[in-house]
Amino acid sequence: MATQNPPVSRTWSFSTVFLIEMWERFGFYGMQVLMVTYMMKKLGFVDTRANLVWGAAAALIYATPAIGGWVGDKLLGTRRTMLMGAVILALGYGLLWMPSDSAGATYFALGVIVVGNGFFKPNAGNLVRKIYEGDETRIDSAFTIYYMAVNIGSMISMTATPWIRDHVANAFGDSMGWHTAFGACSVGLVAGLINYTFMRRMLSHIGSPADQRPVDFKRLALVLLGGLATVFISAFILQSETVAKWCVYGAGVVILGIFVHLIRSSHSSERSGLIAALVLTVQTIFFFIFYAQMATSLNLFAQRNVNLDFNLLGWHITWIPEQYQNLNAIWIVILSPVLVFIYNSLGRIGKDPSVAAKFAWGFAAVALGFFMYGFGANWAVDGKVSSWIMVWGYGLYSLGELLVSGLGLAMIARYVPERMGGFMMGAYYVAVGISQYLGSVLANIAHIPDNITSPLQSLAIYTHLFNILGFVGIGCTAVALAMLPLMKKLSSSHADMAKHDEPLPAVRSEEFDTP
Repeated sequence: MATQNPPVSRTWSFSTVFLIEMWERFGFYGMQVLMVTYMMKKLGFVDTRANLVWGAAAALIYATPAIGGWVGDKLLGTRRTMLMGAVILALGYGLLWMPSDSAGATYFALGVIVVGNGFFKPNAGNLVRKIYEGDETRIDSAFTIYYMAVNIGSMISMTATPWIRDHVANAFGDSMGWHTAFGACSVGLVAGLINYTFMRRMLSHIGSPADQRPVDFKRLALVLLGGLATVFISAFILQSETVAKWCVYGAGVVILGIFVHLIRSSHSSERSGLIAALVLTVQTIFFFIFYAQMATSLNLFAQRNVNLDFNLLGWHITWIPEQYQNLNAIWIVILSPVLVFIYNSLGRIGKDPSVAAKFAWGFAAVALGFFMYGFGANWAVDGKVSSWIMVWGYGLYSLGELLVSGLGLAMIARYVPERMGGFMMGAYYVAVGISQYLGSVLANIAHIPDNITSPLQSLAIYTHLFNILGFVGIGCTAVALAMLPLMKKLSSSHADMAKHDEPLPAVRSEEFDTP
């Protein structure tokens, strides 16, 4: 049974995780917004290779939390592992700060980021789960606000890092501009770590049992050694498209096998919840195929086929192409409080929509967003669409993200038994990683050959991809709606079994001590 804390304690505990997550995402998205363009302009990659390398890196970045969640649960403690991950991430961004335009150095730095994220991400999410354990309405709201933290940090960094790159490049040269922008990601995360140092006591009562025990330095050394090995393995995977492809597809088979094993071997009181989590995880994989377009096809579309000048309330604004990715974060910060208010209001009268229903609405919004990009070509001038097409397209896309991705973590918190929390949070991120790679594969439908220089030609190629994604979004919406009766049945069964709170046989609780 989770410890019930006073409301003020919950608020301060949540704020501590919220702020370290905000700064961590500042670093990650500040790096992500530049990476595909950096690989093309400084490392000399063609668009298809840059997309696939970033897709593989994103897959690894999301896959390693499966192990990091287990390390937090069983070996080092949730709080300690989260903190260790943040320190390693700061080091990874610091490596990108170093003035080297070598592909090998970039792969190594990305490998460090892969390991740091693996330790940080599942444990930060699991701490939020532990803070609001047992309060289902508050869990949805808390994870929506938590998701807003992601986007406050990313909103700042995705605006700042392209600007830093351009201004430093103008003063000190192109290479210095890129690496200084990456360095800002490291500095931001160090600021988050300093803030966490002052607030860490707010989490002293939250964590896994391992947090309450003294540090086992032998375990710590083994974990760090394993992390170092993972850095080199990740760098090796990134330099080979074939190896990356088979690793990603293999991970998909493993995750499916883990879910099947857990469902078959779990206690009857847990089975319906795990089946519901599997269904929603599969839907999440499809969503993140759309999400992967932000750093790939939508990023490159902004560089070739968007009019960068527009007016807002009388102000003339010119954006740097990479900064259009920031529209996603801006919309999420705007929409998150609105959705929290709606969730809480409906929850008070017992009419809060199910997570499955929110997923269906989310896919519908994403489909409309991509049709906005696709049909926006009809109003293009000289092969360039208005920035307002991007603004409203990202608005719909971001609403869908909040309804699907923003509640993905809440879905794990709601349906997965507590003792599997960290590991299953990690497994969820592996699924997200698989879809990030698949998204980069799909983005390569919009490959622009070297002999195409006309904006009119590239516009036709990009809008063809966006319209395909719109129709796929409609298909996902239809499937999600068709699954609603099953999800309602599974959720009802899960709730009924939870009320009875059936004790689990001791032998079962040991089955999940290792992944």
